[in-house]
Amino acid sequence: MEDGILIMFLIQSQRARAQSSPILSAGSNLFLILVFLFVTGCVPQAPTANSPGSSSTQTPESTQPVSPTPTASASPTQAVSISYTFFPDIDASVRQSEPDTNLGDKDSLKVDSGSDSYETFIRFTLPEIPGTIQHAYLRLYSMENGSQDGPAIYATSATWSEGDITWNTRPTHPDNKLDNKSTIDPQTWVEYDVTSVVTGQGTYDFILGADSGDAVSFSSREGDWPPQLVVTFIPDSVSAPTPASSMDDVTFVGAGDISMCDNDNDESTAELLDNIPGTIFTTGDNAYSDGTAEQFKNCYDSTWGRLKDRTKPVPGNHDYHTEDASAYFNYFNDIPPYYAYDLGSWRIYALNSDLEVSEDSEQVKWLKLDLATHPNHCVLAYWHVPRWSSGSTHGSSKHIQVLWKTLYNAGAELVINGHEHNYERFMPMNVEGLSDPQGLREMVVGTGGGKPYPFGDPLPTSEVRNTPIYGVLKLTLHSDGYDWKFVPVAGSTFTDSGSTDCH
Repeated sequence: MEDGILIMFLIQSQRARAQSSPILSAGSNLFLILVFLFVTGCVPQAPTANSPGSSSTQTPESTQPVSPTPTASASPTQAVSISYTFFPDIDASVRQSEPDTNLGDKDSLKVDSGSDSYETFIRFTLPEIPGTIQHAYLRLYSMENGSQDGPAIYATSATWSEGDITWNTRPTHPDNKLDNKSTIDPQTWVEYDVTSVVTGQGTYDFILGADSGDAVSFSSREGDWPPQLVVTFIPDSVSAPTPASSMDDVTFVGAGDISMCDNDNDESTAELLDNIPGTIFTTGDNAYSDGTAEQFKNCYDSTWGRLKDRTKPVPGNHDYHTEDASAYFNYFNDIPPYYAYDLGSWRIYALNSDLEVSEDSEQVKWLKLDLATHPNHCVLAYWHVPRWSSGSTHGSSKHIQVLWKTLYNAGAELVINGHEHNYERFMPMNVEGLSDPQGLREMVVGTGGGKPYPFGDPLPTSEVRNTPIYGVLKLTLHSDGYDWKFVPVAGSTFTDSGSTDCH
């Protein structure tokens, strides 16, 4: 932080606790009830303006959720404002020359006028905002073509859907513009002021319409840089700062693909955990081979199960060999199918790769909303099936792309997976799996006890690989970065370690 500024905050949220098979609802998870901020000697900071674009292998700086930004007041303990970034529920363009064609699945949003006009429609749903709204800006990323005279924005009704809207069925808009733009450069963000209509919790629909013949294309929610609605507000309650201990370093340790009753590999990795304090994660396939109640009792419980009180698990595909993974959920006391929690200054996401992970799935909607309303500096997620893997048994899993893309767009740091029974560390990557210093690093740690799997040809971004190997990944999470170390079982010599900062 800059000299003279001290900012400490704690954001707490209430969320529904699902039972075995029910899915967490996005609408019921986002009631923030306490915001603790304390600022001394603060110089007023203006909200982030339009940011320049970046190369195809890097997300633009402004795609990350906006962090809390202090504003000035006359008293020593100043009023503060918070900014939340929301992503759209749906968006679509319509085209005059194709009046009955739906274009809702495109990765761009076009606006143009003339004989072949385009209009664009975007919808956002906001949860309860715990304070007084100051500003609301709709942010759009201009693609390759800019505009010398950009489009205007209007409010409209919610009488359309992404999969059905066409030129002939589109809703109309009033004559009064909410905002209008002149020159828009290519590969930049543009902000539209929609404060006059965004008043709090509810659904907001917008139309972008051209007032010249100069066309422009923006990234859609299916594209790499989805639209954003940034809402800045002053919270209703301000209290004392968070104790400094909440920002101390914390240990996060674990692996996946764990317990088999016909060998002692899981006991060897459990012995490592006995001597490593901190929070334990699992990356699924906890009890082989079918995740039955008997296998959890006879295989898992006597090894990793003795550390159950500090374990944050996720299920894997073998846990779902038992219908609805019922034995997994019963063993772990009806833990939700996916969930989030704070660990030190980090936001941690325990996700479920055996449930639907499409753009319209409840899990992804919940994830996007929770990311937007928890602008933590450092973010980590873990689930079972890896997006990228050099393993020859399962390899990379394309169906998990939406989770990867969602976390990348939010500026997350690290993803941990299992499924492949080996160890592999990747360099930070973008949504295409190409090297990107501002991207996501993936670490596959399927080394908890299951039979080892071989590698095929290594992916270009694979940095370290080893099999056969058993052990756990130990992470030390700092307020601004993390250290990693692979800890092997007794008798093994392979290890991998390093440190890096958060973006």
